Amino acid sequence: MLDRIRLIVAVAVMLTLTACTSSKSTVSSVVDLSKYEYASVINNDTYHIPAELMEYEIQLFDAVESSRLRPVSDFRICELTPQQQSRLLLVKYGVTQTDEEAVVTVNFMDYMTGRPVASCRGAFGLGLSHAADMKGAIKRVAKQIAETFPK
Repeated sequence: MLDRIRLIVAVAVMLTLTACTSSKSTVSSVVDLSKYEYASVINNDTYHIPAELMEYEIQLFDAVESSRLRPVSDFRICELTPQQQSRLLLVKYGVTQTDEEAVVTVNFMDYMTGRPVASCRGAFGLGLSHAADMKGAIKRVAKQIAETFPK
């Protein structure tokens, strides 16, 4: 009986902790996402992964590549035709890590206009370890990206 009570309490605590984390996508209501075919992941001073989290950058690139978007190096954008550039999204990402949760945000902007068209957010926080929370957040943002840009 005591084991059953402990299990119920553990499940309740876990549900409470995970209820505080949310993963979602926000898509512009005036943009047709189906027109986009290419993505170029860029990194600048506003959106960057701290040095201690660089090991997760590969997983973020994989998350974008697991969608229908075809990757293009930011150094090769100029090689695309104007028609291809009109179907290109710039991808910026950001990471926030606290003791309670990890949050990964991946933002998609139209190359020609600079207009944000979609933002995918993955959050996870059981607090067992920073690495476990980050892994969970990346997994959740990858799911959001795949649902936003399905194959």
